Amino acid sequence: MKDVLSNATDAINQVLLGKQHAVKLAVACILARGHLLIEDLPGMGKTTLSQALARVMGLSYQRIQFTSDLLPGDILGTSVFDRDSGGFVFHPGPIFAELVLADEINRATPKSQSALLEAMEEGQVTVDGATRPLPEPFFVIATQNPASQGGTFALPESQLDRFLMRLSLGYPTPAAEKTLLLGGTGRARLDDLKPVLTRAQLQALQAAVPQVTASEAIIDYILRLVTRTRESHLCAWGLSPRGSLGLLAAARAWAMLEHRAYVIPEDVQAVLPAVVSHRLRASEDPAGHGGGSLAQRLLNEVPAV
Repeated sequence: MKDVLSNATDAINQVLLGKQHAVKLAVACILARGHLLIEDLPGMGKTTLSQALARVMGLSYQRIQFTSDLLPGDILGTSVFDRDSGGFVFHPGPIFAELVLADEINRATPKSQSALLEAMEEGQVTVDGATRPLPEPFFVIATQNPASQGGTFALPESQLDRFLMRLSLGYPTPAAEKTLLLGGTGRARLDDLKPVLTRAQLQALQAAVPQVTASEAIIDYILRLVTRTRESHLCAWGLSPRGSLGLLAAARAWAMLEHRAYVIPEDVQAVLPAVVSHRLRASEDPAGHGGGSLAQRLLNEVPAV
């Protein structure tokens, strides 16, 4: 199984050059049964990463383009009257896939954004009074443009908290971009990607993540980090218990990618910025960002031992 994980990350890195850390975080996110938010400028490879993950992990894939006129029914599906049967027949929406790309999620209205809440939290959707389970595994990758760009609706804290991690891919290195310009990678390589994992293997790996040992010292370290956010005057609010559980799950998944059956402080430190930055706000600017700098301060100020 260790070789399978290495092969999966290597295959994705052949498509998304120079982003090894981000790719590893994305794989850790799906191993921990979390959802991923990617915030970056258009054209940075957000969609390419989601497609590469789906192909390598052998998952069914649907892309939903979020726009200001998108309705919840466009995401979840609708019931249509069937003349032959004399009743309504449910037509499932694109949410019924194993990996769903919610592209430019912050361009849709809050009403449409909220259609994802139940799906992301409980793995099911309720339409016309009927509850329908989603595929297993179920993984959402949402992309959003910076809030400073026009035509965007900020995601509420309740929605942000459903995402285990938030990443920013950033600009490629000059060497990676040169390879891209020479035609050596990018979307053209997606067609060459083959599944590296089966669905059963992925589910087995996800089931194994909670078995990765986290000592009492590691738990205490996570508690110190979480408590600092709740007590510090720098944070408008502290991390919720969902945030602390997510940090532990992500650290365990990272340890698995490092081929270890136990968590060390470096695992927590590797995933902490991605797990907490979107959950924190600076006290002097609670409506803005600042979570990334707060996460770095946590790492600098809270001792691991």
